[in-house]
Amino acid sequence: MPDDLPLLLLDIDGVLNPFAAAACPPGFREYRFFLGEDPVRLNRAHGPWLAALAGSFELVWATGWEEEANRLVAPVLGLPRLPVITFPPKPFAPSAKVPAVAAHVGDRPAAWIDDALTPQAHTWAAARRADTLLLGADPAVGLTRAMVHRLTAWSEPAGA
Repeated sequence: MPDDLPLLLLDIDGVLNPFAAAACPPGFREYRFFLGEDPVRLNRAHGPWLAALAGSFELVWATGWEEEANRLVAPVLGLPRLPVITFPPKPFAPSAKVPAVAAHVGDRPAAWIDDALTPQAHTWAAARRADTLLLGADPAVGLTRAMVHRLTAWSEPAGA
């Protein structure tokens, strides 16, 4: 992807996998990726949404799933292999994502969707010179069409 596109950093749990919902939400299907763990809920409609956003962003996995995101989630959603941000060994505190995100993003514009955006993430975003958008997801709902519209509007050049 061209370096002139802003980055779109994608978490999985709470964003693409609404794990906090009591029941599997409409439009989602449960996948048993990990033996002995809760099922992962994915909505195939998110694939075309993210594919459309890929015209305006370079998509990047920003999830503790790391390469498992490419192996398990990307095929379900019809996504290509995406770059992955490497985080500390699991389990790690949500604030531990910030240094790795900052190192990966550098001085490029970036949008970050996560259900656990910490005060450290907001401080980092506010201190950046490059345009930065943080979108907090409800972990019971995940990615919404409204979030996709917000990202699309944010990525458009001013006056376009």
